[in-house]
Amino acid sequence: MPATQDLFAAPRQLEPLAVPGADLRFMHAFYPPGDCAMLFAALMAETPWRQERIEVWGKVHDQPRLTSWHGDPGTRYTYSGITLDTCPWTPLLARLRQDIEAITGYCYNSVLLNLYRDQHDSVGWHSDNERELGRAPVIASLSLGATRSFRLRHRERLHAPLTISLTDGSLLLMAGETQRNWQHAVPKETREKGPRINLTFRRIDARHG
Repeated sequence: MPATQDLFAAPRQLEPLAVPGADLRFMHAFYPPGDCAMLFAALMAETPWRQERIEVWGKVHDQPRLTSWHGDPGTRYTYSGITLDTCPWTPLLARLRQDIEAITGYCYNSVLLNLYRDQHDSVGWHSDNERELGRAPVIASLSLGATRSFRLRHRERLHAPLTISLTDGSLLLMAGETQRNWQHAVPKETREKGPRINLTFRRIDARHG
């Protein structure tokens, strides 16, 4: 496992982003480059990646990325017409959860891993507002690998989408009313992109799973 024991040796904090109606906080280089490379390689090798078939606007498609769902027992997750059965925490995922809980101050019982294989993989506009996530979900998003654009648009106000560059080792926290007021996406890109792994740590209410 990468040597992350010195991660919090110096004062570090997530910086708030000035986005109305949202609680967004962000940090570049949550993990340093050397650790990022080791983490990326380990997750690529040990994760049981799957390509799910999802329902969008009444039609079933291959999801344009690979995924894997891990968490505590009873943390099943349903979205876009599919229900993800839970794989157990690996030692590496448990350590990442511990690091992210320490800096965000929130507890998570599950994580969705997404593998964007190249510039053609993406995720469309959506909010993470499923019933089992609760009224005000808290989601911590860790990015490893190629930088991708994270787009945000308000559900009611007309404006050009906002863009955050999710760099290697960066951490984005979405909390409060973010999912109620905003949608987000990772679009396809025209320029060549290498692979990216994104881990979104969440808390599932097992009563609604």
